[in-house]
Amino acid sequence: MAKDLFNRYIWLVDTIYRAKKITFEEINERWLRTDMSEGEDLPLRTFHNHRKAIEQMFDINIECNKRGGYYYYIENAEEMERGGVRSWLLNTFAVSNLINESHHLKQRILFENIPSGREYLTHIIEAMRDSQAIEITYQSFTRDEPHTYEIEPYCVKVFRQRWYMLAYNPSYREIRTYALDRIQSLNTTSRHFTIPKDFNAQDFFYYSFGIINDPNYDVEVIQIKVNAHERKYLRALPMHHTQTEVETTPDYSIMEYTLRPTYDFRQELLSRINGIEVLSPIWLRDAMREDISSMMELYR
Repeated sequence: MAKDLFNRYIWLVDTIYRAKKITFEEINERWLRTDMSEGEDLPLRTFHNHRKAIEQMFDINIECNKRGGYYYYIENAEEMERGGVRSWLLNTFAVSNLINESHHLKQRILFENIPSGREYLTHIIEAMRDSQAIEITYQSFTRDEPHTYEIEPYCVKVFRQRWYMLAYNPSYREIRTYALDRIQSLNTTSRHFTIPKDFNAQDFFYYSFGIINDPNYDVEVIQIKVNAHERKYLRALPMHHTQTEVETTPDYSIMEYTLRPTYDFRQELLSRINGIEVLSPIWLRDAMREDISSMMELYR
């Protein structure tokens, strides 16, 4: 049910955003063309409940212009293009209602599977909104048995087709990251918590490559040499938001990053091994050499 609601919210935002202005009757017409409707009209009361939920969860206001014939529109729609959760909603799901409206194209539009899905996402976002602790039963990859924790959800983040939750765990007295696809059950508790005033999700991950923010790794300046072919991909899709091209020649470029060179960043470098060379820091260059040597041993 929570997953269905989340899909409805996204569909409604995208429908109104693409239309610029639209009447409720026109919204209902498009609703009836989706699988979610199951052939039933969208009740006006349900529509307004969705509007309120979208405003509370995503800070997206769906307003009504009564003078122009009761047209609905998204307030400050231009901000939707400036990044953050609003941009994510559109970039990730902008085609969802088009696919639903075009049944004959479904077999010709292919997506990558996201194993974590969105089963618990709505519950977590609501708990974040209401500052309520949640109880999860979690099966870690590093443990044989699942464990149950009461945690305080701070933020959620998607990385490499998986959803993650950053939460404070009172049992360990530290902030930890939980993959949503490893959660076996989730319940909202009656206990409320206060998020630290100095916590900022973007700042927390600013120097992280993905979802690992290990304080055992210092923030360092990393330089890599990339060949002319690989740099085309890095220019089009940088590995990290701190990426800068500090030297350019016809045959290669030197890219510079400022981040924590954690395990996930090293894995990314290894996946591009044919086109890059780590120049500095020296310890990272040596670690890459050891990783490559270990890989070679597997193929002897």
